[in-house]
Amino acid sequence: MLASQIDLVEFTSSHLEGALALSQQAQWPHRIEDWAMGLALSKGVAAVHQGRVLGTTMATLYGNDVATINMVIVDETMRGLGIGKRLMDFALNAASGRECRLVATQDGLPLYEKLGFRETHRIVQHQGQISSIRPGEGVEWAGRQDLAECLDLDRTACTMDRRTLLDYLAEHGHLAVIRRESRIVGFGAIRHFGRGDVAGPVVADNAADAKTLLSFLFAGKEGKFLRVDTSEHTGLAPWLTDHGLFHVGGGIAMVRDAKHRENIAVQTVIPQTFALASQALG
Repeated sequence: MLASQIDLVEFTSSHLEGALALSQQAQWPHRIEDWAMGLALSKGVAAVHQGRVLGTTMATLYGNDVATINMVIVDETMRGLGIGKRLMDFALNAASGRECRLVATQDGLPLYEKLGFRETHRIVQHQGQISSIRPGEGVEWAGRQDLAECLDLDRTACTMDRRTLLDYLAEHGHLAVIRRESRIVGFGAIRHFGRGDVAGPVVADNAADAKTLLSFLFAGKEGKFLRVDTSEHTGLAPWLTDHGLFHVGGGIAMVRDAKHRENIAVQTVIPQTFALASQALG
């Protein structure tokens, strides 16, 4: 097959089944519902030939300043034809001058470096069947009226305006908050993903509050499959392991056209992001 025979078209719901087949080939845990979430929050493109989806990518635009590039995947039998580069060119164009962030696999690293991305830090993925855990005290489920405060905390922590993401999580998942003196000082989210649930984002002033939020989100899910993606520098890894969520991999966080903190890895601001919504969404 010639590269010229492969078309790039707008990713729509009609491509979800083909995208799911690609992620299953790559042994990603995504369900079709997880692909649909990405599509709802992002601009996407599919590489197709005679109706068959050969590759995808998405650009999730957070306000006018930042985008995450994600769901970059190419059929393993079609690699070496330049499809990945064409998909990335689309995503970068869709980002339209924004700072671009992504989490790379080791295989994707050479392409991203050629495109001007640089490594900032490492992401560690923890998952497993959660052990018995006491619910964190001082935490309560959030209401719609709490979204504005959560959004302000999130924007400070990650320098992204993720209003669309938090709205989606409030509708399709559950948000919990820590409130002190009538002010929200931390929040966390949990939703269905892959084989079970994923907890994140978790935003808090300190690791103790982050653990309290996670304990609340995990309570009542003993024996169920849970996942948390966190940065190495948060120090949550030993605590997660102690509760049955083991380190099973991760990725390389990268940035291009950085417009915010020079060193995204070491956060000096409060609050901080202790768990990601996902490696795709930051």
